[in-house]
Amino acid sequence: MVRPVDEAAELPAADAFAVGPGLGQQEQAARLLEQAIARPCPLVLDADALNLLATRDELAERVAARAAPTVLTPHPAEAARLLRSSVGEVQSDRVRHVRRLAERFNCVAVLKGAGSLIARPDGFYRVNTSGGPELASAGQGDVLTGLIAALLAQGLDAFDAASLAVRLHGLAGDDYRAENGGPIGLAASATAPRVSRALNRLLASG
Repeated sequence: MVRPVDEAAELPAADAFAVGPGLGQQEQAARLLEQAIARPCPLVLDADALNLLATRDELAERVAARAAPTVLTPHPAEAARLLRSSVGEVQSDRVRHVRRLAERFNCVAVLKGAGSLIARPDGFYRVNTSGGPELASAGQGDVLTGLIAALLAQGLDAFDAASLAVRLHGLAGDDYRAENGGPIGLAASATAPRVSRALNRLLASG
């Protein structure tokens, strides 16, 4: 599922790509991102991939021109950089800004935070009500990125994949808080098994 890429290598074939966590912003990172954007398969962009889009207009334009599904998963600071705005402005009207992101990049945009928002380019959006402060820890955004990519690789529509992933990620946090009496201590590495249990529970309930 994950293959190393050296400086001279092309990206391997894949059903979906998740690009950004741990990527860096050097020239090699930009080249790898450019390759991923050019591939005709679903693509999830997070972390440094978003920072590269915010500073390299040519990459942003290539994302907007993609025919294959694209999902962007910024937190408010990343969203502000992508929209040439401020965190305060993004947070003052989260719906308007997640819609702007989806339209600007012709993508499904996930604006993370309390009440994460998932928007399509046509302006339709969903609000997630699961999860809480237990998910505000290092690596949790990477878990969400991988979860969205896994659902895309299984053939889900981008909007549904992003919506389900955000919901499941939040449910994993809710389960942890209920079991441990509070939000402190959920490591990213412990979240994936909880996501699996949450998904199996949803499937069992129909």
